[in-house]
Amino acid sequence: MTTRTLLRSGHVISMDPDIGDLPQGDVLVEDGRIAAVEPEISADAEILDMTGHIVIPGFVDTHRHTWEAPIRGVAPDATLDDYFVDILDTFAPLYTPEDVYAGNLAGALECINAGITTLVDWSHINNTPEHPDAAVQGLKESGIRARYAYGSANTSLAEYWFESRIAIPADDVRRIRSTHFPSDDGLLTMGLATRGPGFCLDEVVTAEWAMARELGLPITVHVAMGRLAGRFGMVRQLHGLGLLGPDTTYVHSCYLSGEEWRMVADSGGTVSVAPQVELQMGHGWPPVMQAIEHGLRPSLSIDVVTTVPGDMFTQIRAAFGAERARVNADCWQANMPVPDTMLTARQMLEIATVNGAHVAGLEDRTGSLTPGKRADILGIDATALNVAPVHDAVAAVTLCADVSNVDTVLVDGVIHKRDGRLLGDTARALRLVAESRDRLLAAKEAKGAKAPA
Repeated sequence: MTTRTLLRSGHVISMDPDIGDLPQGDVLVEDGRIAAVEPEISADAEILDMTGHIVIPGFVDTHRHTWEAPIRGVAPDATLDDYFVDILDTFAPLYTPEDVYAGNLAGALECINAGITTLVDWSHINNTPEHPDAAVQGLKESGIRARYAYGSANTSLAEYWFESRIAIPADDVRRIRSTHFPSDDGLLTMGLATRGPGFCLDEVVTAEWAMARELGLPITVHVAMGRLAGRFGMVRQLHGLGLLGPDTTYVHSCYLSGEEWRMVADSGGTVSVAPQVELQMGHGWPPVMQAIEHGLRPSLSIDVVTTVPGDMFTQIRAAFGAERARVNADCWQANMPVPDTMLTARQMLEIATVNGAHVAGLEDRTGSLTPGKRADILGIDATALNVAPVHDAVAAVTLCADVSNVDTVLVDGVIHKRDGRLLGDTARALRLVAESRDRLLAAKEAKGAKAPA
């Protein structure tokens, strides 16, 4: 029996150039797939009245350390250097599988609540074999579309981030692949989150890249961020090792040289930019325009809720404001007009949706309201005081709306948020993540008490 849902009479921003924007339009969903997007559709279906709402594809977050949800806001003033010590060398070694499960469940529900329907979970918290199982379970129970990127353990900063000799355990990666991801067609898919050159010895880097490609796993790696990694020439090193390819996403990329940008573009690689973190923690200027100028389609990501908000509206505005501020300052200094190529609000919405799907390797399934794609859909209440009256629907989404305006969320055709309320068991997720917080803080205190004077 076919299940149909009809989103009726919304202002549809499809992000599909063949469909465009419909000031009043309907979106028909059949069995989890978008069946039609038209000005008016008649169908025997459950009706979601989108009058006064803006209907867009769900946002795509291409890089988030979701496990950190229990320690949200613990490092508000941290630099990147502080983060390595305060989070990776202090909290990460204390994480149990139960903490990872709570973090991924609550963190993924946070995403859905904020209109993020697709997530790349950069999971570098695999301290035991039980940790990745717990991470995957949390994602699965949330109902989000996600790419689980298996990362290293984090039990010692010295062992895992300073010329590490420890490779991600191939046997366990194969176990997780066969157990949880026997195909690449599900709501959850798998990738590999690798530390890369500068952090690991060449033989470790080569082994991890080879393992990923043997198992058909896309690769995601942080490069060219901050005082430390900005000096490594990581993409150049990868090129020297013969490892560049279209299966790799380069996160941050704030200090790539012109030569390295060309290497990424020529190899077919993709880029994930985390603007608020990069500005706030000292990674460097968010390189959204640099990526575009080199023919790439940049995406946006949240990174760490230890230090920044977990919603896409923040990232859109951070990237938009930072890039325009940089160009305006340069032009003022040079006493010349700003170029016609300044970032636009519509570009930012494209970057947060269809570009994100491209970078996550899921553009055939999500990122635009295109018939045939899976129904990952977001309805934004445009009657609220902070959004109305609407003159430009794209501007309303990118520059006016916030999480409070996310009224309706569908993932794979399933309604997860309706009339502004999540339909899942948020009370349980909140209880688990609070218990995790308390346990981690107690373990940190106990560890500090045992430390030598």
